[in-house]
Amino acid sequence: MPASQPQRIFLVDAMGFIFRAFYAPMDRLRSPQGIPTKVPYLFANMLRKLMRDWQPDYLAVVFDLDKPTFRDKLFAEYKAQRPPMPEDLAVQLPYVRRVCEAMRLPQVAKEGYEADDVIGTLARQGSEQGIEVFVVSSDKDMMQLVRAGDGRRGAVSLLNPSKDNLLVDEKKVEEILGVPPARVTDVMALMGDTIDNIPGARDPSEKPAAGERRKAGIGEVGARQLIQEFGSAEEALRRAGEVKRANYREALEKYGEFVRLSKKLATIDTAAPVELDLPALRRTEADFAALRDLYAELGFTSLLRELAESVAPAPQQAGAAEEAKTGPAALDSPAALREFLAAVPVGEQVALWVEPSGGARAGEAEAEQGELGYGRRAAAIGLSTAAGESRAAWLDKSGTMLSALRPWLADAARPKIVHDPKLAELLLGGPGSLAGVRHATMLYSYLLRPTTAKHSLEDVALRHLSAPPGSAPHERAGVVAKLAPMLRAEVESQDLAQLYETIDLPLAPVLARMESHGVLVDAAALAEMSTAMEKEIAGREKEIYELAGAPFNIQSPQQLAEVLFDKLNLPSPRKSSRTKARSTAADVLEELSARHPLPRKIIEFREVAKLRSTYVEALPKLIDPRDGRLHTSLSQTGTATGRLSSSNPNLQNIPVRSEVGRQIRAAFVAPLGAMLFSADYSQIELRILAHFSGDAVLVEAFERGQDVHARTAEEVFGVGPMAQTAEHRRAAKAINFGIIYGLSAFGLAQQLGIEQKEAAKFIAAYFQRYRGVKEYLDRMLAESRQAGFTRTMFGRVRPIPELSSPQPQVRSFGERIALNTPLQGTAADLIKRAMITIDRELAVSKLRAKMILQVHDELLFEAPAGELSALRALVKPAMERAAELRVPLVVDVKSGPNWRDMK
Repeated sequence: MPASQPQRIFLVDAMGFIFRAFYAPMDRLRSPQGIPTKVPYLFANMLRKLMRDWQPDYLAVVFDLDKPTFRDKLFAEYKAQRPPMPEDLAVQLPYVRRVCEAMRLPQVAKEGYEADDVIGTLARQGSEQGIEVFVVSSDKDMMQLVRAGDGRRGAVSLLNPSKDNLLVDEKKVEEILGVPPARVTDVMALMGDTIDNIPGARDPSEKPAAGERRKAGIGEVGARQLIQEFGSAEEALRRAGEVKRANYREALEKYGEFVRLSKKLATIDTAAPVELDLPALRRTEADFAALRDLYAELGFTSLLRELAESVAPAPQQAGAAEEAKTGPAALDSPAALREFLAAVPVGEQVALWVEPSGGARAGEAEAEQGELGYGRRAAAIGLSTAAGESRAAWLDKSGTMLSALRPWLADAARPKIVHDPKLAELLLGGPGSLAGVRHATMLYSYLLRPTTAKHSLEDVALRHLSAPPGSAPHERAGVVAKLAPMLRAEVESQDLAQLYETIDLPLAPVLARMESHGVLVDAAALAEMSTAMEKEIAGREKEIYELAGAPFNIQSPQQLAEVLFDKLNLPSPRKSSRTKARSTAADVLEELSARHPLPRKIIEFREVAKLRSTYVEALPKLIDPRDGRLHTSLSQTGTATGRLSSSNPNLQNIPVRSEVGRQIRAAFVAPLGAMLFSADYSQIELRILAHFSGDAVLVEAFERGQDVHARTAEEVFGVGPMAQTAEHRRAAKAINFGIIYGLSAFGLAQQLGIEQKEAAKFIAAYFQRYRGVKEYLDRMLAESRQAGFTRTMFGRVRPIPELSSPQPQVRSFGERIALNTPLQGTAADLIKRAMITIDRELAVSKLRAKMILQVHDELLFEAPAGELSALRALVKPAMERAAELRVPLVVDVKSGPNWRDMK
């Protein structure tokens, strides 16, 4: 700040922002120990942004104390209606205090006074000393403190970070409340405050009779008008007989004593016994070590990363990557590399870090974990022994260094610690190049924190070591070595070791083989499809323009809203509270489709346009010109349920039922002389539900090989198989799968286009007949609420902090997760077990068939036409015996020249 500018002090209303953070629509943050941490996280971010945006000279974070104040003596029922602080919030308050301490931000409070009074007093004193004061709060009550500065006094402004740093001065107060700051308490005296139980112009002791609403009194608009007319609450009371509106006049005449009391309660005391100690409030540098420890304890990985970036690296670390190439850490020849590895005793674990080469092949973006494996190679490696010796080696293009490394890589008797085993294998020479992996820190991290999106080495190191892993390969190898025993101990303590040993670790090389082989794609067919879809889109545009009466930008939500709601006068949905825009989302268009044909045409237009841009136009750019194949990246750590995810490109979201989706699948083909072979679990999640619930009706249906949807139609609607219509089966299917996802009567009614009462009857009838299912779901919810997490059949854990959320919508979402995750997660682990078995048996059988893709409950293979019978005899039993359930697992198999035309 220039010397001519006054110094600035920022007074933060701590509790206001604590409550705002607690009720913010984000509810998944928990520390590694399971403690809710959303409040300290959002509070820390707010403070960091405030410091960054405003660079205050002085700052105080002002707290309330859990003690009576002078207002409680004035009015015994003051704030009596406020519920007790939620336990979920109370446990977070100490961490908010620790955030302030680590940031070295002074905390101020005064017994017997509220934070508002402390802020008001400090604001007055600061202003009198010529300091510019900013009250950081979203509370309208604080507007009474606002005042303009003059030559002697500093201005007092209200800063609201939650409203994009809205700065409220005297003029802005009048715009918002219609009165100057000096009259804010008069408005509040008349209108009262239900949150703080300030009565206003009503008798607080008058309780409404049963079924009656509380008497309205005088609202904000009325209070504002009365103060604008009479100037103060006292003058309005004195001249109550002049008030034209009868109910206002009656309230003033009858409840004057409560109006006067309310003004006292609403007036901030600016003479509280606190002194403005400017030297103590001067902004100082944070305690970075304390912040690092706190962020690590709470699991704030993003804040740890930013903290690490903000602290300049030590000189010896800054050039570590360059120094490693030529310094003592370098293994600069094949002989030196072989000598280093030969010196490691057989059986001793060595941590291996693989540094990928720069530049992916044309058209590829980076995968979720940072690097694509297929089509790239290792540029460098880092090695770290149990003795703590860490070395780096750069791999030359001639391959001599890699040749020296290969025998050790492929030796299963040489145990290795890696971060991402699949990526390491692909970078070091492809499938089969890496053996003997014992620990994989990325897979450990995912098992421990499945709801966390990021599991790169940087993220894992920041979470568990409170520091970044360094830039040189040998540093990173050392970090991997340090992380492995820590994470392994946590995995064992949570009974996840068997899951790691039998599913997650052995699956990695299977995925490496699948990615490396890829899927053959007919680029010419996609080009023809793109041209045809372009014509189809143009035709749909014409239909839409005719229905709308004129051309408009279909892709513009604003223009579409104008056509739907202004021109066609269709019922407008509620506006978004954030953007104030009228929604044209798919669910809104679905509802409007019953009233006019245009919304349905828009839905169809969007589907075709999206599929064309997402797949038909995008896929050819991702085809490797060397083999004509797509090599999607299959991630083990991309979902919270344990399902695999596909990216670059995502091949799991191609629609199965739409005609356009089927056309896209037709472009995935088998090479000449070969066929594609598909094996798909039949109703796997319903079979798992039967296993978990033991429901007699459901188990019997699967044991007899009945059509479970027909059986449900019979049980719910009382219609025998021969009399059932397609509508009966559609409704039964919606109910069967909806139960898994906690479908409500409202949701089922929307799906089936029926009344909500009728949908509720269907669900009630289902649970009446499938009582075992109802008991299981109730039991699962109760257990998940108590534990805070859920487990699959094989022990995979998913934390569900949403179950304890104070927000009903978030809590309801958590309940749906608790019902679905054990089923979906068990299905995911089942097919992984099958993939591991099939991969092993394919190798033993010497068949040339390859497993090339996994999409949810389906496995896709490519095989010579003559091997189809043998492949069927291998795959189907392996999948059906992946686990022993109370009901049989059934796999449907088919084959054909492409992914669509299979029989």
